[in-house]
Amino acid sequence: MASVGLVFRDEALRHNTGFGHPESSERLRAILNAFQQAGIDPPRVDVAPATRKELLRVHSEYHVDTIERVCAQHLPYPDPDTVMGNGSWEAALLAAGGAIAACQAVLEKRYDRVFMAMRPPGHHAERDWAMGFCLFNNIAIAARWLRDEAGLARVAILDWDIHHGNGTQHAFYDDDSVYYASIHQHPHYPGTGFPDERGKNNTNLNVQMPPGIGPDEWIRALDQYILPEFERFDPDFLLISSGFDAHARDPLGHQLLETEHYAEMTRRVRGVADGRIVSLLEGGYHLEALGESVVAHFRSLEEDGPAAAERGKQ
Repeated sequence: MASVGLVFRDEALRHNTGFGHPESSERLRAILNAFQQAGIDPPRVDVAPATRKELLRVHSEYHVDTIERVCAQHLPYPDPDTVMGNGSWEAALLAAGGAIAACQAVLEKRYDRVFMAMRPPGHHAERDWAMGFCLFNNIAIAARWLRDEAGLARVAILDWDIHHGNGTQHAFYDDDSVYYASIHQHPHYPGTGFPDERGKNNTNLNVQMPPGIGPDEWIRALDQYILPEFERFDPDFLLISSGFDAHARDPLGHQLLETEHYAEMTRRVRGVADGRIVSLLEGGYHLEALGESVVAHFRSLEEDGPAAAERGKQ
């Protein structure tokens, strides 16, 4: 069984988005409760806040300064869905720093893989703009750290959130050392992520799913499109933007995945990069479905065995 660590800090609960907001602290509580009910008590990865230098590998000084000021003064932000308060700055720094700490823990072989249950999420955050509940692009910051600090040659990012990760795609569109692949519903927020957007040297891939698509099509997209591209790219590390909002019960999506399909998709990809994987929480807004799906994902990360052999049995 593979060792899987967990990134979680209580400060993530203090990012207060207000009454009725779908991206609330209840999401993390649902995950922790699901772990407890499943008898999972994963070891925690030590986390430090992201530094300004680490943020500036992805974001502009203007953006970092703006987010700090908006959080400190509890100001309204031009994107009304992306709410910030006094606790949001510390939570955002720990979410970005947690992504880096998770990668470092895997590289140092303290854990085989790591799952990060932090908020705010990140994949919509652009260089100069917070949007879609995301303040800093946690997964992009981690990928830049892997390239610039850890010295890895190639990093793959798989995004299976139901919403396209516009910020992540833009961060690496002209960087062929990072392969970004996304499966997402279209049409849907944020309206980006088209198949003809291939990036530098074909290192960007978007697979669009119409509303009402079932799990067979999602798994086929991995098998037929994304995994062959990752095999060609031969990454040193895999980062997953793990959104769980393609679940059939999710209120913000219109896909038909069930809990077990997140375990199956995880099995498909866990042989990528020799299993060096960090998975970061993105979306997922039906609390019970979110908790169940994260448990299924986590248990699959704990399993051993190459994904390719399992795919061949299908």
